[in-house]
Amino acid sequence: MKPLILILGLLIMAAPAYAQAENAAQTAGELQDVYDNWRASMVRKDAGLWKRYTSTTKQIKVRNRIWSERRPFPQTVFASPIAPPDIGKLQAMRVRAQGRTAKSTYFGKVDFGIGGEPTDNLFVISYVRERDGWKYHGGEFVNLGALPTVRQQLAAGNKEFLDGEDFFPNGVPEAAPFTIRGPVKYIAKAYVFCPGREVKLLINRKSRHIFQNTKRADVVVGGAIDGMNELQFSIKDLPGGDAKAPISIRVYLMSEVNGVKPLKLLEYQIDEEQAKREEKPKGSGTLNFNLSPEMVKKLKGR
Repeated sequence: MKPLILILGLLIMAAPAYAQAENAAQTAGELQDVYDNWRASMVRKDAGLWKRYTSTTKQIKVRNRIWSERRPFPQTVFASPIAPPDIGKLQAMRVRAQGRTAKSTYFGKVDFGIGGEPTDNLFVISYVRERDGWKYHGGEFVNLGALPTVRQQLAAGNKEFLDGEDFFPNGVPEAAPFTIRGPVKYIAKAYVFCPGREVKLLINRKSRHIFQNTKRADVVVGGAIDGMNELQFSIKDLPGGDAKAPISIRVYLMSEVNGVKPLKLLEYQIDEEQAKREEKPKGSGTLNFNLSPEMVKKLKGR
């Protein structure tokens, strides 16, 4: 009887593990189908299909950005020359689901259809589960050009690099942002130069931005408004960064008239000379900038 009891015990222990593997395989298949359908919507320029397979939060963010640039929606969704990669030609490395979020990681020649010879890199896809199933929430290209050893390890089947936290879903879907109701009146961009630092901005209490050790301009979601506008900022040093480096925060209004350059509405900075004198930026603060009728005439050409 003892061997029989032992065998039955092993079967009982194995059943949950088998069920987990079966569920994981089912989830992986569902996620791949979602991405393939989302990709098809982009290739075919099918707005209905795009809406069906894109998460609600992603839809709002895309629409907000397009209208903040005064471009047409949904036509602009499909205007990019970059094509979504075909994951059927890549190697599936990891599929992880937690709560209502999931991530799938692929390795291989990630091809965005822009020519050249793609090299072996990573493509990480994020998903959110809504009432009617999983939805595409975003794709991230991870360039392994500076990590040749990691590239070799992945090619050989060593997936240790993929155990980093960036490759795990956090289980909590991103909160939906405020929704723009139509194209903004004035296009604005926030520019930040912050070597060795992290800068967070909140503009007009709506448009949130995070800049880390970079030089970049972001579209201000919701645009600028007539009269007084507000910018809240926070600045912190990053580990290993140079606390004496210069830093710049600016806001520009973009002209709709050919030949008219953007208008700089706001600037807060520590320039190179100030940095040499060891002047440091404030850790946080609030700045205001005014959009006057005279500026509007220059921007609109009337």
